[in-house]
Amino acid sequence: MVREKIRVSTRTLQWKCVESRTESKRLYYGRFILSPLMKGQADTIGIAMRRALLGEIEGTCIIRAKSEKISHEYSTIIGIQESVHEILMNLKEIVLKSNLYGTCNASICVRGPRCITAQDIILPPSVEIIDNTQHIASLTEPIDFYIGLQLERKRGYRIQTPNNSQDGSYPIDAVFMPVRNVNHSIHSYGDGNEKQEILFLEIWTNGSVTPKEALYEGSRNLIDLFIPFLHAEEENFHLEDNQYKVTLPLFTFHDRLTKLKQNKEKRALKFIFIDQLELPPKIYNCLKKSNIHTLLDLLNNNQEDLMKIENFRIEDVKQILSTLEKYFAIDLPKNKF
Repeated sequence: MVREKIRVSTRTLQWKCVESRTESKRLYYGRFILSPLMKGQADTIGIAMRRALLGEIEGTCIIRAKSEKISHEYSTIIGIQESVHEILMNLKEIVLKSNLYGTCNASICVRGPRCITAQDIILPPSVEIIDNTQHIASLTEPIDFYIGLQLERKRGYRIQTPNNSQDGSYPIDAVFMPVRNVNHSIHSYGDGNEKQEILFLEIWTNGSVTPKEALYEGSRNLIDLFIPFLHAEEENFHLEDNQYKVTLPLFTFHDRLTKLKQNKEKRALKFIFIDQLELPPKIYNCLKKSNIHTLLDLLNNNQEDLMKIENFRIEDVKQILSTLEKYFAIDLPKNKF
């Protein structure tokens, strides 16, 4: 068990990680507190964070399996101890970690007799297995076992409708959520108008992210949802004929960037994250690994700094410069680059 104290202050508001432990490869636990809060604020934040942690964080899982030897989902195969349905349920439980976009393919190709585990899955380089010991099937005879898999990264969950596929392809219920459970509780102290609250957040994850990473990701996604309201005074709201009819202008990210060309305040740049810049996935992942999350973080680097990032090429730097010039009319200093 690891106990640590982390403090980030905004005026007098502080948060701490008071407990962190790894119960297994597929179960991480973290306990956090936020204080001091005014009466009612703890419940507001706790409910919002619980929904963001469970519904807004992306995860990767197996969504489809295919094998020509499978006649239907509830069939059995000679030489395999488990039924096809049991194998599909075992594949559903495999915990993966990746930064992939869209879908990609994987496969299992082994020969029995032997026990098939997650370690036998042949994955693309961008995908990682959290627990290689997860059981898939047991081959009791010297037979060849091949199955194709399709992976996807999304958020939430998707329940598939069972079907009798003619080509041996079967969908798998997809639970993309890396956060397995969230609890929040409130402790009140003080009297009357001086009453204050402490928010306690407990987070369990499947191991593909830590509770601390999930808390950061959930908070960032929650902020993203509220960014349009920060620009509400810039939008035009029209009431027609004294009716309760509100016409909202079409809001796009590029509209906001155009306005930021005249106003490059740090506060505005802080709320634009690099995943909104429509950069290629490879560049985005490299920047994120270097703790560059916002446009302000990016502008704190020069071209030479970017070239020091692992796996970064001069073409990647040129892509970033082109994006900044196109939407912001901003350039990065060169130094020795």
